[in-house]
Amino acid sequence: MTPSATTIASATPRLRTSSPEIEADNALYSKISWRLLPLLLVCYMVAYLDRINIGYAQIQMKQTLDFGDAAYGFGAGLFFIGYFLFEVPSNLLLEKIGTRKTLMRIMVVWGIIATAMAWVTTPLQFYVARFLLGAFEAGFFPGVILYFTYWYPSARRGRVISIFLSAVMGMAVVAGPLCGAILKYMNGVDGLHGWQWLFLIQGPPAFILGLILYHYLQDRPADAHWLSDAEKARLQHNIDNDISEGKGHHGGHKASHASSATLGQLLRDPKVYALSLVYFMMHGATYLFVFWMPTVIQGLGVEDVLHVGFYSALPFVAGLIGMIAFGASSDRFRERRWHLFIATGMAISGLIVTLQMHGHLEGSLIALAFTLVGLAALPPLFFALVSDYLTPAVAAGGIALISSLGNLGSAASPSLAGLMTQYTGNKQYSIYLVLVMLVISVLVLAVSVRGGKANRAEHQ
Repeated sequence: MTPSATTIASATPRLRTSSPEIEADNALYSKISWRLLPLLLVCYMVAYLDRINIGYAQIQMKQTLDFGDAAYGFGAGLFFIGYFLFEVPSNLLLEKIGTRKTLMRIMVVWGIIATAMAWVTTPLQFYVARFLLGAFEAGFFPGVILYFTYWYPSARRGRVISIFLSAVMGMAVVAGPLCGAILKYMNGVDGLHGWQWLFLIQGPPAFILGLILYHYLQDRPADAHWLSDAEKARLQHNIDNDISEGKGHHGGHKASHASSATLGQLLRDPKVYALSLVYFMMHGATYLFVFWMPTVIQGLGVEDVLHVGFYSALPFVAGLIGMIAFGASSDRFRERRWHLFIATGMAISGLIVTLQMHGHLEGSLIALAFTLVGLAALPPLFFALVSDYLTPAVAAGGIALISSLGNLGSAASPSLAGLMTQYTGNKQYSIYLVLVMLVISVLVLAVSVRGGKANRAEHQ
């Protein structure tokens, strides 16, 4: 699934008031978006697929390997332990060696590990593979978010992040039918199980894309041969004079030099840890929901793995639309906090309705779709808020620190839900856990981030 013309064009919101300056900016950022976003979208699609395909593979792996729900939940969560340990170093390294080398290294090695998942036979091998997958993928997402701050001022960044994260919803739509078809039709081919083919087919694209990305991207706007000198000067002027937040931005390599001097300031800021807790709950709830949804749908009486895949895809279509709509609205009104509240409220409401469906397939799918509209909108809104809040000197470490601490929620939630399901036999406890985590996230956000605008410049 690749981005449509409408989707990429929407990454550059056009202002209603027309003037030569505004038209020049719109044309410039449209050109940048068309250059950067398609490849980065495809890369993130592949990254997301390699991360969540275990949710589909586990349906068949349980029939061939001696793994229980607790083992799968623990293995799924271990991905984020590796992610946590290596995310901040990866982003700091990106500022020193550049985007191209960092993202190529990440994608090539994670493609190798994702493919090697096909040969796991014991829980220990499964745990090691998932940990290494997280360790080697660490830095891709925060690295791209940091990369966007080199190209887009804050007024345009919310929608750009939404477009980038739409790759998650786009791949989620495709992942269900794709994984279901591989599991069903490749099972037994050349003596391999369907779940083994799943990893053998879906792992190598990351390796190939990493090599393409290295030759296609540029580390900084100044290196972009596809921009004229006038366009580079306009872009640099807009970044340096990010008046909406009054803080300037990554004018060159000064930010990387300042990072070490201000890292202590970042680590002493209590709001950074509050935002990390928000993301811990938010991301843990979302990942748990996505990881267990195929199992929940199977529990509604859908036995065919291909049908499970198709039914799983339907809610993600609604999530894709909701993600783009929330990002556009957030940029238009220059507001993040209340948009996060509304999106979280939608997710909570959808989950409550799901619990009231009592196994009704059509009603449950509608409620799950409503839930995903809210859940899908949360990451781009949150990271738009974070990127507005942090100054250039601490952006590389700050984005990665908040992301890595928050990702621990995705290490904890599947493990806890797996234990609850294994010892109670009730899959609805996963939904209860998602609900609790979302409620906590919105309460912490309400206390830690005040005011309508995204940034309050505490770091200045």
